[in-house]
Amino acid sequence: MKSSRLTLVTGAVLLVIFLLLLFTFQVPQSKVSIVTTFGRYSRTIAEPGLYAKMPWPIQRIYEFDSRIQSYESKLEQTATKDGRVLLISVFVGWRIADPKLFLERFDRGDLSLAEQTLGRQVRDTQSSMAARHVFDDFVSANATGLKFDEFEKQMEESLRARTRESYGIEVRFVGIRQLGLPESVTAKVFDRMKEERQRLVKAIQAEGDSEAIRIRAEAERQRQEILAKAEAEATGIRGQAEAEAAKSLSVFEQNPKLANFLLELKALEASLKDRATLILDQQTPPFNLLKGGATETPGAPKR
Repeated sequence: MKSSRLTLVTGAVLLVIFLLLLFTFQVPQSKVSIVTTFGRYSRTIAEPGLYAKMPWPIQRIYEFDSRIQSYESKLEQTATKDGRVLLISVFVGWRIADPKLFLERFDRGDLSLAEQTLGRQVRDTQSSMAARHVFDDFVSANATGLKFDEFEKQMEESLRARTRESYGIEVRFVGIRQLGLPESVTAKVFDRMKEERQRLVKAIQAEGDSEAIRIRAEAERQRQEILAKAEAEATGIRGQAEAEAAKSLSVFEQNPKLANFLLELKALEASLKDRATLILDQQTPPFNLLKGGATETPGAPKR
């Protein structure tokens, strides 16, 4: 009896699981599902969760990854605007933006077929965008002249316009993965880069020489200004000293004895400046000034 009940319960559980599998489906995180009814588009479900459906062949579920996917092209020969040949490989970040259109254009959403189509679009866009640029935009001794960012932006905008409306693919970013040169032109390119580097070195040297001349000229100008200012100050000081000397001379001319007295006093001060013992005649100038009862200062008023 217990065995038969267990069998019935097991059978009921299996039936429920079967019905759930038959009439429901789950949309995982980061996925998007397309529901078709009798082969025709019915609805798009982007929110994760459990949903009801009719069993196959009435309805069918197609599941796609909604995250950004990557594509890398092989090295392809590409001609520039000035007729030079480059080898360019790019990487592309893309996602399914319109699942319905993607399903219709790629045979029920065949991912490999979508990448093949994207690869053709990348090659065509790469060729057309490279034809807008000269060789020096990609290979140059002057790093400021390179235009990688501009080339990548142009490719991204062109690819986005081509693939969004036609295939339901949204291109999110494009970048240069690898850049190369054919062996036949590598040596010539290196020689030309050396020439460009030499021209750049000469230009920098000429700029340095010009700057050095300017600095020396400025230093010489400042030197002349300082000397002229110092000479002017010295002239002023000499003029002031001569004026003072002229005043003193007029006084000494009026009283020669005072002048002689001042000279003797200055000589005496100089001789006694350092500690020393001198034995001299008191009559010898200027030591006669030390003589007791010396005469009054010449030119001084008498008492």
